[in-house]
Amino acid sequence: MTKLISRRLLLGGMSSLVAFGAQAEAPLTSPRPAPRTPLQAATAVRAAIADADQLMEAAQLGGKVGFAVANARTGQVLEAHNPLLKMPPASVAKAVTAVYGLETLGGGYRFRTQLIATGPVVGGEIKGDLVLAGGGDPVMDTDDLADLAARLKAAGVTAVSGKFKVYAGALPYHRVIDRSQPDHLGYNPAVSGLNLNFNRVYFQWKRGASGYDVTMDARSEKYRPQVAIARMRVVDREAPVYTYRQDGNIDNWTVARGALGKEGSRWLPVRRPDLYAAEVFQSFARAQGIRLKTAVPVRSMPGGTVVAALDSAELKTITRLMLKYSTNLTAEVIGLTASTARGRSPKSLEASARAMNSWMKQTLGTKHAKLVDHSGLNDRSRLSASDMIKVLVRTGSTGQLHGLMKEVVPLDAAGDRNPNAGYSIQAKTGSLNFVSSLAGYIQPNTGSPLVFTIFTGDLKRRAGISRDDRERPEGARGWARRSRRLQHQLISRWAAKYGSAP
Repeated sequence: MTKLISRRLLLGGMSSLVAFGAQAEAPLTSPRPAPRTPLQAATAVRAAIADADQLMEAAQLGGKVGFAVANARTGQVLEAHNPLLKMPPASVAKAVTAVYGLETLGGGYRFRTQLIATGPVVGGEIKGDLVLAGGGDPVMDTDDLADLAARLKAAGVTAVSGKFKVYAGALPYHRVIDRSQPDHLGYNPAVSGLNLNFNRVYFQWKRGASGYDVTMDARSEKYRPQVAIARMRVVDREAPVYTYRQDGNIDNWTVARGALGKEGSRWLPVRRPDLYAAEVFQSFARAQGIRLKTAVPVRSMPGGTVVAALDSAELKTITRLMLKYSTNLTAEVIGLTASTARGRSPKSLEASARAMNSWMKQTLGTKHAKLVDHSGLNDRSRLSASDMIKVLVRTGSTGQLHGLMKEVVPLDAAGDRNPNAGYSIQAKTGSLNFVSSLAGYIQPNTGSPLVFTIFTGDLKRRAGISRDDRERPEGARGWARRSRRLQHQLISRWAAKYGSAP
């Protein structure tokens, strides 16, 4: 059952029931009703609001639901259902990571990618090695590497006598974010101290007269350099659609001919992003007249002189984009960088997440958080609605996180967009197969701002999905649609019941 904590509103509802019950017979004359006070009008509206238990029953989600809503200013919990239930937060975890990163590193933090010369530059030639050294930048793209190559040329470098080395040890390397995901999903790439294009390669195909023309490139807004580190072969089969094998440093893919159709494209994950970035940079250096040898990865940062560098956008901007587009790589990099800055030197995503859990407990007063990554992709992560409410209250309805969250358009009872709902929502969504979450801020047009968290999940049904079916399991889309409708019905209820001015 749903626990309603607002005693004042409960008593107001009871008084209205008593008033209706006392009028057993109609009077002989009907006097003009006295104008209602604002409090009476608000009470009448609240009496007509849908019951939360009825909404949950009608959603037919199976599994479990946990939610809480609170006054954003005072933190007083107004209504809750299973608030201590620990559920997979999915991408709502990114909101926690955003706070962790911003409070640790500061909104003005920038990731730096450097070119280091290990010897002097004599007559335009580096008498030593050139090192491409990553600083973890999670949003660096191909255009940025082209810019970096141009900066190298502008610094007066025209040749390198030694090796071309690549360093990605600023952050620990992870081949994937979540090992349980299918190989071909672009949102589950490697994590490294040197990242490019969210560690994805662009696969494009088009049927020709003698088969399919296939390209694998590192495309960006301006450029489309083809790469050799990822290769694709079309084979005659119906299933599986994709197979993957890593041969040395090469990502070897095959795709089923029967799944391609006339033409199409998709992003595929890259497993050695450091060498991917090195290959792309090498092509741009060549375009600047600087020939580099095949990249050699190194484990320790070589000493030398920085001859060119590229800084990312400020962390505040990167965080806003992460929350808007829900990029898993960005979340993992921010979390790892924050944990490293706190002196934890995490060797794994899970170790870094444990550091964040500890920080949440000490700083925000959470009690039940058990996240195993920073993005929420791993379904072993657990977070309660009660703890997420503490995160939201701590950051404040006018604080940093609220301003970075994307605006979510309210939905009406039928699930259609309702921009005239009378309130606005700034929130972070989260979705896995048969898991859906939403957490953030409700700002009524008139009345008190609220914070809320809703976790829904049918974990038994999720556990029954085979690994090959995880991209589009049967029934998941309809389930997610019903969950989103329930979430917005609850928000509409709370905005009317707790956010309206008395």
